[in-house]
Amino acid sequence: MSHYRMPILEETGYAVLDSHGRVMDQAEWMTLEYVDWKSSGDTRFAPIASAQGQIECNGFWHAKPPKADKDGVWIPSQVDRAPTLVERAREASANIGRCRVIELQPNSYADALYNSHLDDNNRLNPEGEGWVVRCFMQLSDNPDSYMILREDIDDPSTETRIALPAGAQLIVDSERMWHSVWHQGVDPRYCLITSYESGPELEKWLWELNPVNRVESAPIDDEYAAASEVEAQTRRSGRTEFYGYDPTDVRSEA
Repeated sequence: MSHYRMPILEETGYAVLDSHGRVMDQAEWMTLEYVDWKSSGDTRFAPIASAQGQIECNGFWHAKPPKADKDGVWIPSQVDRAPTLVERAREASANIGRCRVIELQPNSYADALYNSHLDDNNRLNPEGEGWVVRCFMQLSDNPDSYMILREDIDDPSTETRIALPAGAQLIVDSERMWHSVWHQGVDPRYCLITSYESGPELEKWLWELNPVNRVESAPIDDEYAAASEVEAQTRRSGRTEFYGYDPTDVRSEA
């Protein structure tokens, strides 16, 4: 027996949804309590739901007792500050694990490629239950920044670049798809990230938002892309040599 996986993600590993049309009050994410937790660049995280309702960012398997990335516990102090974000996460009516806001400082395309990673979403997830995927909803307005998705970390031809204006939403099998964000700008980027269990509730919500599982990549200068690829590969090779591990074998808890 294996986990249930949604057919919409079988082909490409992602689905872009209709933009979230509701106006969001940035005070909700700006007043949250953040933890200095690094993932895919210079980041902090503000957990809203965690393994035991505490302001921490550990994978749920570190909890006592350990558990899968499901049945997250809402953090009262954070919920009070961000009721609209909580309402938004609950719209899907699916089992939620981690729910948090990420703050990402500006970076380069090479930085994003270097920091591309796979998530560890399904550790301890019982066989026969739904595969855990992640929903990304852009909070800040960064139309010149891009979610970078790759099926193969070493193959640029498998890359899709998705623009991130405010309200952009996508579901990603982030344990399958290498991902990171290239954030151009001056101010930090903010995004709501929610772990959902695949199943009828999540699928119903997705289809109400007109999912598209193949979009045209945002354009990029060929020479810049090639130079950034070389830089990222060189940096990853150097990291492997220095630490003695291959980054392609490491999954992120974030």
